[in-house]
Amino acid sequence: MNPPIKRRLLFGERMLLGDGTEPFNVVIAFRLRGSFTLKEIQQALARIQNKHPWLRALISYDEKNIPWFNVPEKPASIPVRIITRQSEDQWQEESRKEWNTNFNYEKLPLIRFIWIKGENVSDMLFAFHHCLCDGGSAMAFSHEFLKVLDNPAAEIGVEKPILGIEDVVPASILNSRRQKMKARFIGRLAATAIKCIPVGRKAVERQNDYLIHWKLDETVSKQLIDYCKSQKVTVNTFLSAAVLQAFKKVRGEKSFNKVSCPVDIRRFARQIKEDHIFAFGLMIVVSSDEKLSFSDNLRAMQKSVEQKTSKLNPYITMMVMESGHDALNNFTRLLKNGKSSNDCMFSNLGRIKIPHQYKAFSVDTIFSPTVIGPLGNTTTMVTSTYRGEMDFSFMGSEGYLPYTDALAVRDEVIQTIHSQLKQMAVS
Repeated sequence: MNPPIKRRLLFGERMLLGDGTEPFNVVIAFRLRGSFTLKEIQQALARIQNKHPWLRALISYDEKNIPWFNVPEKPASIPVRIITRQSEDQWQEESRKEWNTNFNYEKLPLIRFIWIKGENVSDMLFAFHHCLCDGGSAMAFSHEFLKVLDNPAAEIGVEKPILGIEDVVPASILNSRRQKMKARFIGRLAATAIKCIPVGRKAVERQNDYLIHWKLDETVSKQLIDYCKSQKVTVNTFLSAAVLQAFKKVRGEKSFNKVSCPVDIRRFARQIKEDHIFAFGLMIVVSSDEKLSFSDNLRAMQKSVEQKTSKLNPYITMMVMESGHDALNNFTRLLKNGKSSNDCMFSNLGRIKIPHQYKAFSVDTIFSPTVIGPLGNTTTMVTSTYRGEMDFSFMGSEGYLPYTDALAVRDEVIQTIHSQLKQMAVS
């Protein structure tokens, strides 16, 4: 029997949770070759639930209507849904279904498992609420799941969960009078500004959500990585530049020349371990200079990215946000009803370090996570690299970016990659 564990949701988690009526779900899909039984899958899911308390958690509200993660003494298992595998792209259809299915989080965990069961090939999906964790955490528990699915006796340890801001922000900063005053001042300033920003009466009609998926083969992926090294820029910067250029070409005057890029908080806050179940992220906005050539832009953008990243301070950011719980509703309304000001969110998870070959099965591929939520512009591109192949998931909604435009953006991004690699080969 595990002792009950609880903690209040942080500001960012509450924002992602909303009022619970609209899903904000992330889906991670992977393809396995081998045969499995339901019992083996359930045992593996139980193992990762045993390791991570928040995978057992429900959400309950206190007398002030503030949500808490609450791990019951007798937790519910991760629900499993099984369907017969009929096509290669079925995982996309099921992902879209999962985006729009709410979690009954007062009775069941904030995570579920979908098994698209084939003869010798299965697609498996983890769907979870974004307030539970980010893509980095999900990759960690997916790795653990595969490890114990292969070997039920494998050691995966036990997570010492984050129980509040004091487990992330060092005491010297959290208890510093100066830092507390600074955080409160910035928080009040932001809360006042948010109240003053005019927002529409109602949110944009999202209409149909869609998912566009593609891969770069191993050769092109390697050439792109080599090209970025030769230009002294990150793959992230290159792809951000390609995305910005694509939106400009396809959308013209309707483009914003802005891409939001999440930055992994674990790079700055060492207290948050790779396998911590945690949803809080940092963000920078990237733009390009339309007067510069593509390659000159790359260097200018790389410099800007490094400057912006160096100024990120996860501790003060968290303290500011935690001082602003009373401004949450205004902030959420601004995100939902305010005018869109960026082209898309672009996230690169980098190389996925999950083994390909296990004793009982092999991992054919891991698809980049997909996500869609109710907080404003849903246009999001996620990329990751597994077994040397770059994989892209591009999500959006007709109300923000028409599907035909999204397809054209994808084609432009692919075209930019190939034309830059061709230029390098010539020079």
